[in-house]
Amino acid sequence: MPAMTSPVTRPSLRERVLEILRPEPAGTESSARQALQRLLLLRLLVTLLSLIGAAIFHAFSPLNIAPLFLAGLVAGIAASLGIGYWRLRRATLITQRELFAQLVVDAAFLIVLLLDTGGAGNPMISYLLVLLAVGATLLNQGYVTLFSLGSILTYTFFLLSELQNEHTDHMMVNFQLHLVGMWVTFVLSAILITLFVTRMAAAIRSRELTLAKARENEMRNEQLVAIGTLAAGTAHALGTPLSTMSVLLTDLDKLSAEELARTPLKDDISLLRQQVVRCKDSLNQLTQFYNKSNRAELLGSTCEELIADIRDYIVNIHPRARVQFHVDTTTAKLRIAADLSLRHAVINLIENAIKAAHSQVEVRCRPCPVERDNGQCMEICIEDDGPGIPASVMENMGEPFISTRKDSMGLGIFLANAAITRHAGSIEMFNRKSGGAMSIIRLPTSPAEGSLPAEGDIREPSWKE
Repeated sequence: MPAMTSPVTRPSLRERVLEILRPEPAGTESSARQALQRLLLLRLLVTLLSLIGAAIFHAFSPLNIAPLFLAGLVAGIAASLGIGYWRLRRATLITQRELFAQLVVDAAFLIVLLLDTGGAGNPMISYLLVLLAVGATLLNQGYVTLFSLGSILTYTFFLLSELQNEHTDHMMVNFQLHLVGMWVTFVLSAILITLFVTRMAAAIRSRELTLAKARENEMRNEQLVAIGTLAAGTAHALGTPLSTMSVLLTDLDKLSAEELARTPLKDDISLLRQQVVRCKDSLNQLTQFYNKSNRAELLGSTCEELIADIRDYIVNIHPRARVQFHVDTTTAKLRIAADLSLRHAVINLIENAIKAAHSQVEVRCRPCPVERDNGQCMEICIEDDGPGIPASVMENMGEPFISTRKDSMGLGIFLANAAITRHAGSIEMFNRKSGGAMSIIRLPTSPAEGSLPAEGDIREPSWKE
């Protein structure tokens, strides 16, 4: 039995026209290409509205316009629109010169119309100001000045042609004065548009470029900080297995050849292999994170899974530390957009608490007291019974290279804060009245079957004492 294929539906003429006229979304096309599309759309709309208006007024008061002349003008405009849209679809690069040429074409059609419909007495001559204003927002100063001079000379030509006609009627003399006043208004408006609108448009374009560069730099810095956070966590992960291998190899190196022959080495070799595998896994995680191209590749996990993963790490790396983990049942199944940088950020804060604690550390995962505006929220509270955070450190908390330990670079909290803010979270650290310090990490969550929350709500950390 032959396979059945669904018929291919071709877009209708109406759909094709709408696709051509529909403006491109911001960011999908170059600014010059968008400008050309808007110029062509403006030409089409003005032509259609002019034809509709002429038809309506012609029904009440016949207009003295030759049908053949009007048909030729409309045909010329249609041809220019066809060429313009062909360039829009085929051209690989739209230049300022081409945009200026499109404005000149619009002005040329207007001049042809004015030559047959009253010249300076036709109010349509003011449409030159509209074209000049559009050009001031799209073109550089040189092209705008050239178009402005051309518009003023065109208006002046039509005005002088009208004034050279001999009129003795008092009303015609007044009409000539009206034309002169319109010309003065046109010249002043053209000068103001050329001087001020062009500068305003240039300032806006410059600001947009500056903002684009700032966003690009911010994204680059975020990526570097993310790599730095994971590198710091990887260094912690490598420290313990390397220390274990160093101690084991040192003990083996102290044994003589005879002692080595009598000593069973299989267990030691197995332990060394395990430590090598752990080091390799840590480096593989760092490489995978670095090669990750976008946020769609983030690992989504539940809060329970995140805490379980962190618990396994802490138990293996700090087996003698007394760390208690508590997960609230209301947050256990909530999902969180957690990548390796966030995991290492939380681990870094827990390890700081372990080093400062006298006896034990408690880690609690619970819902936030007040849900955030953009959805649900959970918080990870890390408490220790140590001496607390020194006042000298509290004053500069969150800044890089701040530490009270000689063996530390002081980047742990800085990188942890950067990783958490990348995930739309925040950190709060303060000393408890009963003794010790508390760190609270707040992160947005979504239901277990829902989508992951989006990044973007970057918040500054708050520090309290």
